[in-house]
Amino acid sequence: MSKFLIEIKKLNKQFENNNLTIKVLKDVNLNLESGKVIALVGPSGSGKSTFLHLLALLDKPTKGSISILGNSTLNLSENKKNQIIRDYVSIIFQNNNLLSDFTALENVAIPLIIRNNSYNFAIKKAEKFLKEVNLAHRLNHFPSELSGGEQQRVAIARSLIAETKIILADEPTGNLDYENSQEVFSYFLKLKEKNKIILIATHNRELAKKADYTLSLSNGNIKRIND
Repeated sequence: MSKFLIEIKKLNKQFENNNLTIKVLKDVNLNLESGKVIALVGPSGSGKSTFLHLLALLDKPTKGSISILGNSTLNLSENKKNQIIRDYVSIIFQNNNLLSDFTALENVAIPLIIRNNSYNFAIKKAEKFLKEVNLAHRLNHFPSELSGGEQQRVAIARSLIAETKIILADEPTGNLDYENSQEVFSYFLKLKEKNKIILIATHNRELAKKADYTLSLSNGNIKRIND
């Protein structure tokens, strides 16, 4: 097996809009190793979310290939694609995507329940992961009863509970104040000790400096900077 968790070769993504071709990614070649927190920066509209969605197999490239833990993602059946997502990839969306009718505890348990774990097992493990993000006192609160930082920590716990090797975070601190941003980012920094890739799209250059290195996306090209 390759030492890289993610291998990207000649990745292209373009969209057609009113007979206009918009090239978001142009022949991107990149290898991402475990045990790293990686910041992804770039101007608004540069394609950061698109890139994360491609890595999460939520979208398909126009050309090129992505391999995850040595598994090519080209021409996958729907079942195989879902298996790779389930086994290897977690994504934290900018708006949290918490289910409003479920408590923090239930929201975090959902990834295990859909993986056919028992309800009791999932709830017990969800409680453990919420404690890890200092939310033991908010287990039975609904999202509307949580602050923005608390909601984001619930989303982080939900991404951790499946214990996947790859965590993709799309502007996870974008709507948070300074203190909550620092707190949320500190959790990501701890995750690399568990031999994961944590790839974080962010506009916050100060937080990006705390990553192991930064990928800069501009005009369809991705460059690795500040090792």
